[in-house]
Amino acid sequence: MCDTIVALGNSTLDGNVLFGKNSDREPNEAHEVVILPATRHEPGTQLKCTYITIPQIEETYRVLLAKPFWIWGAEMGTNEHGVTIGNEAVFTKTPYGKEPGLIGMDFLRLALERSRSAEAAMQLIISLLELYGQGGNCGFAHKFYYHNSFLICDPDDAWILETSGRDWAALKVKDVGSISNAILITNNWDMASKTLVSNAIEKGWCSKSSEFSFAHCYSEPIYTRFSDARRRQSCTLDLLREARGRITPAHMMSFLRSHQHDGNKDWSPARGITGSDVCMHAGWGPARGSQTTGSMISVLSRTNPSVHFVTGTAAPCTSLFKPVWLDAGLPDSGSHPTGEYDEATLYWRHERLHREILRDYATRIEVLDEQQKQFEQEMIEKVNNVLTSTAQVRLELSTTAFRKAEEIEAQWLVDVQKQKIRKRNSFLHKSAWNQLDREAKML
Repeated sequence: MCDTIVALGNSTLDGNVLFGKNSDREPNEAHEVVILPATRHEPGTQLKCTYITIPQIEETYRVLLAKPFWIWGAEMGTNEHGVTIGNEAVFTKTPYGKEPGLIGMDFLRLALERSRSAEAAMQLIISLLELYGQGGNCGFAHKFYYHNSFLICDPDDAWILETSGRDWAALKVKDVGSISNAILITNNWDMASKTLVSNAIEKGWCSKSSEFSFAHCYSEPIYTRFSDARRRQSCTLDLLREARGRITPAHMMSFLRSHQHDGNKDWSPARGITGSDVCMHAGWGPARGSQTTGSMISVLSRTNPSVHFVTGTAAPCTSLFKPVWLDAGLPDSGSHPTGEYDEATLYWRHERLHREILRDYATRIEVLDEQQKQFEQEMIEKVNNVLTSTAQVRLELSTTAFRKAEEIEAQWLVDVQKQKIRKRNSFLHKSAWNQLDREAKML
């Protein structure tokens, strides 16, 4: 389960567009951040996506991708023109294509590599969707099929695009926007596929066009309900609206760290076998199989190089956001990760800390609080001081941020392990994580 948010310039403190997303995947499905260069391709070149091959275009743009390690596409990313996209799973009544095809993360990368504006990216996704459809397994250790929605923005505009099979509807964001794992557009779209309404009537999902609602007619009820998507989307949208006109990157970071029980110091993600949060933690059972494996905040500007704050690690409440720039490149953060523990990779180094905190979340999360805020505030201030500097200066700041973050997290691990476990987790929660640790070869 995932959440993606945006605030246009009319809602932010500095007039820049702010984007944010949590990527929720299986706990051992390591997340990574990569930059791929702009490239010219020979005519007739073919492109292998996650499953299928399609024609390549003559030129692709430079992109930053935050992605599951094994998938060609990405859950979120940005390109050299400031086009930035987040992808969500949505569950619909239209049968899922289980044969290999284009998956939502492939659409996202293709749009970033080929588009100069948010609207152009949306139109490209629509054209690819109508040409190829969508299909293929999106799960890592467990097969998982779904349709997709997208929040697509650039330094000027933002669009929400929701799909079901080859049908779709799009809504232009006016100030703030939020999507989650549910169809949210009703009958208020700005554009839609020609067969969106007629298909619903033919299938008996509504009797006439005047009664049509995309969300009501197309939503599959069981997965949509257990994803808690509507509550999570309502949570993030309320937070955005409450801060409208003064939203900053620090706000976006706090929004992505939201838990349903914020304010209750005894709350732990180990409680219960249902329920999802914006900052998602895995547990026992089919409704708690995913966690936030990576997070990203983007500050999209027409006057300065856009900056992106990434964690590269799981659970933003246990992580630190670090700044990177597309033109400056990424600091060295270790090897390419896999689904097994590897100390040489950023994702798995952080998992030691994350999983130690989960052993008694309410007690151990307090170790991080003040230093987490201090580090990120300091980084935001330093970013503002180098916005007009050279790419090399900005890369040096990124490198310093990543190095300092690793030092802080290493000390946190020591401090967390010193904390005596005050409240033990349930047998089911411990069993689930013991199994995950075994599969990752962490035990």
